Amino acid sequence: MATNPMKIRASNKDGVTEVKVLISHEMETGQRKDAAGAIVPAWFITELSAKHNDKLVLAGEFGTAVSKNPYLAFKFKGGAKGDKIAVSWKDNRGETRSDEAAIA
Repeated sequence: MATNPMKIRASNKDGVTEVKVLISHEMETGQRKDAAGAIVPAWFITELSAKHNDKLVLAGEFGTAVSKNPYLAFKFKGGAKGDKIAVSWKDNRGETRSDEAAIA
């Protein structure tokens, strides 16, 4: 179960906000076998979104080709120091996680 919070860093420079996110998730492909030879079931993030003050600035779909504990970086125009950035994901097991940070 992926319960660790995401590490989110956001900074604004010259009207452009850069967001960096480290997501804690195992991201299993469903093709790996464990020590006993049994297939490890697929478990991966399927949807991800990022919002700036409740306005969607990024939406994406992930799949099995994304690495364990994925790192994501993106930029958008706008934002100011102290504004909130919220990142949310949903995986193929129905688990979800949302975390937020303030723009520095």
